Amino acid sequence: MSVHQIELVILDMAGTTVTDQHEVEACFAKAARQTGIEATDEEILAVQGLAKRFVFQLFWRKQLGENHPDVESRVDESYAVFKEVLEKHYRTQPVYPTVGCLELFSYLKKNGIKVALTTGFYREVTDIILGKLGWLEGLDAQRVGNESTIIQASISSDEVPQGRPAPDMIYKAMRLLGVTDVKRVINAGDTPSDLGSGKAAGVYLNLGVTNGTHTTEQLIGHPHDALLGSIDEIIQILEEIKVQN
Repeated sequence: MSVHQIELVILDMAGTTVTDQHEVEACFAKAARQTGIEATDEEILAVQGLAKRFVFQLFWRKQLGENHPDVESRVDESYAVFKEVLEKHYRTQPVYPTVGCLELFSYLKKNGIKVALTTGFYREVTDIILGKLGWLEGLDAQRVGNESTIIQASISSDEVPQGRPAPDMIYKAMRLLGVTDVKRVINAGDTPSDLGSGKAAGVYLNLGVTNGTHTTEQLIGHPHDALLGSIDEIIQILEEIKVQN
């Protein structure tokens, strides 16, 4: 497979392409504790990358019991507080790309490889972040761009039937961008759920990033083809694929 046969690189946002010093985790923990969820920091870290409403369901079902009549109302309350805390954070705090992110974007554009960003966030917060970084510019109403935009597609977890670790966001990115062969796709992310979704989709390469919210030790036991110190190491991987052909 030559570098030109890799058609699409799918990247997570917070912790992978967007610098996250555990801010999302802190916003989630704040909302959880304000609304009465009893969860440890380790339990909260373990579910990063999953759709947040789904995570509140997991915690409330565990705390109250699977079929407790109050589960959904407590989920609604926790999720509403989380959205408020998270939106305030991203509207008021600066947002930065991760180390190596812009170098990777530049390389992919030069080599005609499309970039899609996937996230456990819902659309409103996704757009706040993309807007602050200038990555929303040129995307259409479906959040699809073209060869001149910085990214070619953005998919949030509220736009698919199931968030990670299901492969739905990867498949949607492929559909939006006209990529039909999953073996022409690379997936990369910094959480176990990112790696779970890549494995479920059957991508050509499923890569873990260890300079985000999870360390090498925390990712090593999850499905991956390689663990990277930063996402610009994908450039070297693509160059090696080029040499092999």
